[in-house]
Amino acid sequence: MKQQQFMKDLQVIYDELQLRQASLNKYYDLLDDSKVHERSDKVVGAFLSLIDVPRDKDAEMAALTRIVNLREDALEQVLQKQNFSEDEILMKKELAYGFASTMHITRHESFISWVEEHKLLTPFYRSLILGLHFVGIRLSVWQSMWTHHIINGVNRELSQRFDGDDSKVFTLLQEQNLLDRDTHGNVGDRCYSVLMKDEEGAYKSVAYAEAFPKEVKDVSIALEQLMSLLNQHEDEVFGQKEEWLAYFGAIGEAFSHTKTDELIGKWAEVDRKWMAVKTPLQVGHPLEYYEDHYRKAVALEWDLRIINPKLQEGSPTRENIKTFASKMAEEFGENAQRTIAKNLKQVDETQLYIGQPILYYAAEFNGLFSAQVVPNDEEVSAQLGKKIFAYADFVMESKKSKPIMKLSVETMSEAFVKAQRTLIETNPTLWQEIYDISTVGHEYGHILWIDSDTETRMNGTGQFKNIEEFKATAGGLMAFFANEKEALKTHIIDDLVSRAVGLMAWREVSEVLPYYCEGLIHLDILFGSGVITYDEGIKIDYSQYDRMKKEYQTAYQNLAKNYLEKVDANIYLSTYTIKKEGVYLPIDDAIRTFVEYYYARYKEIGQQTVVL
Repeated sequence: MKQQQFMKDLQVIYDELQLRQASLNKYYDLLDDSKVHERSDKVVGAFLSLIDVPRDKDAEMAALTRIVNLREDALEQVLQKQNFSEDEILMKKELAYGFASTMHITRHESFISWVEEHKLLTPFYRSLILGLHFVGIRLSVWQSMWTHHIINGVNRELSQRFDGDDSKVFTLLQEQNLLDRDTHGNVGDRCYSVLMKDEEGAYKSVAYAEAFPKEVKDVSIALEQLMSLLNQHEDEVFGQKEEWLAYFGAIGEAFSHTKTDELIGKWAEVDRKWMAVKTPLQVGHPLEYYEDHYRKAVALEWDLRIINPKLQEGSPTRENIKTFASKMAEEFGENAQRTIAKNLKQVDETQLYIGQPILYYAAEFNGLFSAQVVPNDEEVSAQLGKKIFAYADFVMESKKSKPIMKLSVETMSEAFVKAQRTLIETNPTLWQEIYDISTVGHEYGHILWIDSDTETRMNGTGQFKNIEEFKATAGGLMAFFANEKEALKTHIIDDLVSRAVGLMAWREVSEVLPYYCEGLIHLDILFGSGVITYDEGIKIDYSQYDRMKKEYQTAYQNLAKNYLEKVDANIYLSTYTIKKEGVYLPIDDAIRTFVEYYYARYKEIGQQTVVL
């Protein structure tokens, strides 16, 4: 099959995915009293019955958010309002995971059968899809044990042991050599191991293969099945059969490895093999580590991603990132220029894939990302660059389908909410342009000011991720400021304000805490510059754009200096936030008043919807 036909098949698949996702998004019709959706009614009823939660509109919204968008935050809020104990909430969240994973795996199998029935792509790539599914099912079973042991087990115990004082937990981990080491023998920025207790009750670091022997064996067998399927065919379109086999072989070897201080090196080899795979179908393996706040144990990600053939034209964001970063580095001096030269080499080598997920499993049944820049291994990235994935269509359709939230209207005004919805529905091209600036720009922004040891050195108190997300978004902003379009300025403000305010709902969801902290920093700048004020609702003053721009540039310059000097991330975070009773809050009293009021209202009406 020639590449041209393959790309035609790819478009057919992409269009079918859009239809299937639209069908799933229509489940939200259940919340509209003027519409009927029997399937959604049955599914939501079964879900709430399983977790034993009384059915009302709030519970329905939480159920749909968990089932359709795979997010836990709304469900957690509803469970807390029902006054369940912490252990009961964990149990119900696990039941919810099982329900959502089973439902989506069934949808995946229907899709795989459809591809096979229509003989799309080639036998090699149909085998790839089927084999990936085998692996995904095994990882999805393992995910429950992974969460139970690490997040709900060891991490809860460590937090309770030190009364929630994270700095003491990090001191223990470092002093007792409980963190994985990289190939140079230095403490790594992530782990592929877990903590277990020995006979004397002391913690020891154990590789996944030893901590979860049956699960790792099952995944290894599934990987062997996948490779066996691929070996029966040739990749006659892209000639990448050997690259695919080398990649999956490296994953199998990394999962099975038992020497903890060699794990980072083994997974770096996975990333190297993965960077060589450059086809329109891409796989996501264990790459991120947001869930585990303490040791950054890499999550069990597994998915298949597809490009949208219509959206692969280059955007100006890459060049804008390079322009502003080079100029700023010149102002900082030689050290900054050396660092940014390496970063911009990575930017040049970065492969950009704009599309959506086809299949997803395990950790991703707890939430799909809207975009991603990987690998996290900076040594690999310095050699080979990175891959950026952006799910523009997927995000846009999700935003269009979700009901309008009462809290958004109350906080931002009906006119603002209507304008945002109208923009998506009537001018998708403009929306895509804003998405490119804010989201793709965010992913490129992650690359800047980073050396191989930056995260390790800045994460002494565990706060690196809590400033890194702001650095990424602000980097995308800096790129826009370097090449502004007058017509987009108000839209950029709207995007920033709605993002910052919306993130305030996430303060008690640990795996997205970095985004909540990002929102706090945005609010400090937005309030401080006069762009927003709060008086029974957020008021936006677009005439303060230039002042806001200047304050973002100052905040970003200070942040970049901290990265170059590799000082503890908490120093920067503490200029904007203060931690009280385990919660990060704004230092500024007026902003804190707004944040506390918004969160109180979120707990009261956070799942209520309105029809405008």
